[in-house]
Amino acid sequence: MKYISTRGGISPISFSQAVMMGLASDGGLLLPKFLPRADNAQVSKWKDLDYQSLALEIISLFSGDIQKDTLEDLIRRSYFTFDSKEVTPLVKKGELFILELFHGPTLAFKDVALQLLGNLFSLLLKEQGSYMNILGATSGDTGSAAIYGVRGKENINIFILHPHRRVSRMQALQMTTVPDRNCFNLAIEGTFDDCQAIVKAIFNDLDFKDRYRLGAINSINWARVLAQVVYYVYASLRLYDQGYERICFSVPTGNFGDIFAGYVAKALIEPLIYRLILATNENNILTRFVREGVYEKGQVVQTISPSMDIQIASNFERYLYYLLGQDAGRVKRAMAEFEREGVLRFSQEEIQRARQDFSSFSITQEETVSTIGSFFRETGYVCDPHTAVGLAAARRFMAEQGKEVQGMPVVCLATAHPCKFPEAVEKATGRSPEVPEKVRGLDRLPQRYEVMPADVEKVKAYIEAHAL
Repeated sequence: MKYISTRGGISPISFSQAVMMGLASDGGLLLPKFLPRADNAQVSKWKDLDYQSLALEIISLFSGDIQKDTLEDLIRRSYFTFDSKEVTPLVKKGELFILELFHGPTLAFKDVALQLLGNLFSLLLKEQGSYMNILGATSGDTGSAAIYGVRGKENINIFILHPHRRVSRMQALQMTTVPDRNCFNLAIEGTFDDCQAIVKAIFNDLDFKDRYRLGAINSINWARVLAQVVYYVYASLRLYDQGYERICFSVPTGNFGDIFAGYVAKALIEPLIYRLILATNENNILTRFVREGVYEKGQVVQTISPSMDIQIASNFERYLYYLLGQDAGRVKRAMAEFEREGVLRFSQEEIQRARQDFSSFSITQEETVSTIGSFFRETGYVCDPHTAVGLAAARRFMAEQGKEVQGMPVVCLATAHPCKFPEAVEKATGRSPEVPEKVRGLDRLPQRYEVMPADVEKVKAYIEAHAL
């Protein structure tokens, strides 16, 4: 499989090259030259596989330049740290299914991709006799998952930017209490969008990027999206094995990475996945795109689901490539227009095409808290605020679609353990969430981080002083 840029400015490259490049050198995002589609024989074979074996089959379709036995060992090691044999177990609660994605070392869905990506980086650097400095921005969970994916690894330093005092206390502690000397935390005085803009600006400085061998661990890195494709297929096949032939997924998202993985999975196992429900909080740029045909950035609203407090979805460009007929020139012009005007408007035909892939709902904080409480009272299941956004959107979708989706399972992605957001959970349920052993006592550990203004040059100077 070869990889191209959404903006058409690079020659096709290998999977390994795509992993190491992160952001395409022309400023676009990397995508496979085509999206594979599984035939009936593959689906029949896959439905009996465990998670790791299924991951090997799917990732092999998109890679090709890594030996299969090497890839198998890498996948097994990546998910050995998870506290569920299924890696991402599927449970039924009330009328909904819950896909639990928080069984990794940092209790968030980002572990599924970042344990794998950390091991991929380590493998490729060892083969090349090289080193890298990873640079990423986080709205909450990516940072700790990325750090845990590469902490202590040779030939890798990692620099993570997070919005100062705009992530939960648990999220901040999971990043800043890691003692390994190859991990650096920058608390940026601004929003996640500010952090993300700094990272993109630095990656677009190609001389700086090459001089310091910068690598991307945000969802701009294709390997992260690919790793997340697996759990959509895994859940779909579990339900297919129970006799269901059409399935919907409700996905709380801000940066469009997780739901784009669902889009790739939808293409891979068509027609098994019927619809992707794009669930947003008050930062609803993506909902406005689906429902109104306008992609327009606004002011970031700080909410109780902070990982979704985003107004510029960095992975949207990947979907835009397909929406605009895989025309890289149009994508390049559209992104330049968005950079200039802050808005993109779509034709009625394009809006209708997007609505065939997505339904979307924006959930308020009041509704989020209400959903945590009502779902707990109805089912005994405690969820975090991000998962609650997905649950509320799923219920709205089922009410809106009515008979069209009657009897069709709706799978809600549980993206984080509720202990990461104790204040919201306690407010909604009247009780504190259970705290797993692995994260107890973080508040008693020393923290290491630097508070810094949202200034590209100051971040560059810090990297220069601490890079390998």
